[in-house]
Amino acid sequence: MVGEPVRWGILATGGIAAAFTADLMDLPDAKVVAVASRSTESAENFAGRFGIPRAYGDWGALAADDDIDVVYVATPHSAHRAAAGLCLEAGRSVLCEKPFTLNVREAEELVALARRRGAFLMEAMWMYCNPLIRRVADLVRDGAIGEVRSVQADFGITGDFPPSHRLRDPAQGGGALLDLGVYPVSFAQLLLGEPSDVAARAVLSQEGVDLQTGALLSWEGGAQALVHCSIIGESPRTATVTGSRGRIDIPHTFFHPDRFVLHRDGHAAEEFRADPADGPVNSLRHEAVEVMRALRAGETESPLVPLDGTLAVMRTLDAIRDRIGVRYPEETTGPLVART
Repeated sequence: MVGEPVRWGILATGGIAAAFTADLMDLPDAKVVAVASRSTESAENFAGRFGIPRAYGDWGALAADDDIDVVYVATPHSAHRAAAGLCLEAGRSVLCEKPFTLNVREAEELVALARRRGAFLMEAMWMYCNPLIRRVADLVRDGAIGEVRSVQADFGITGDFPPSHRLRDPAQGGGALLDLGVYPVSFAQLLLGEPSDVAARAVLSQEGVDLQTGALLSWEGGAQALVHCSIIGESPRTATVTGSRGRIDIPHTFFHPDRFVLHRDGHAAEEFRADPADGPVNSLRHEAVEVMRALRAGETESPLVPLDGTLAVMRTLDAIRDRIGVRYPEETTGPLVART
């Protein structure tokens, strides 16, 4: 693979698949060679739109395509376990959209499968690959604001989401938490690791998914995180990390920021801005670059988005759902895997 373009397959044809494919097209060392959907027509339309050579009307044909180095799984998250598992079983490397799966049980199954097969697997938590977020993490790790005392982060949107919409459909893993709340939870855990205690409250829809959720995450060292997500109210999407000797403010869209401000005791505020050379701040290219770097290095997981970290986030999401009483159809016959 060294010196050759990395050959990508795209599994699913929705909006996020289109955005990712468009970003791949801008990378000279990436080549999109195939796309699959449950609908042949949808796959062919997508292929025509992006000039992709092969279009498949079923996932299995894509997974069996030996001309593919890595598959990007962009289905609704209720299908992540099945789609990613199919590709891993066929020997493909996988980049799987967030949230990684519906619950930690499914996530553990995928991770175990990838490790057993020696295949590369990564959650598409693009925030972790963003240059400015990496800079925030480095500053915190280097003690720029002292010991972290608290993290606050929110992600709320509003719109006309009927009960059949994926954001409200239990069969598709609907609700604010898995679609949006995964970002503030992942941000907090990037800086503090897995919490020791979880408390949460939510407003639930008639269908039984969360319309908005607030959670308090706590760590044994005394740090806390307040995280919020909503599909019924537009929030500023900000984040603040407060330490014993300062704080970091991300004033808008914290998961792909254009800037952040470092406040340190006894120092003037410092503003850090995105480098235009890194591309648009909402680009998905950084996660693709990290996947291709890891594949060329022969790595089976990324140090930027480690699988153990993904599992830790899934455990926290399960714990929050346990507290707010959200279950999905396939979980109704058994207990939700979550900490008590």
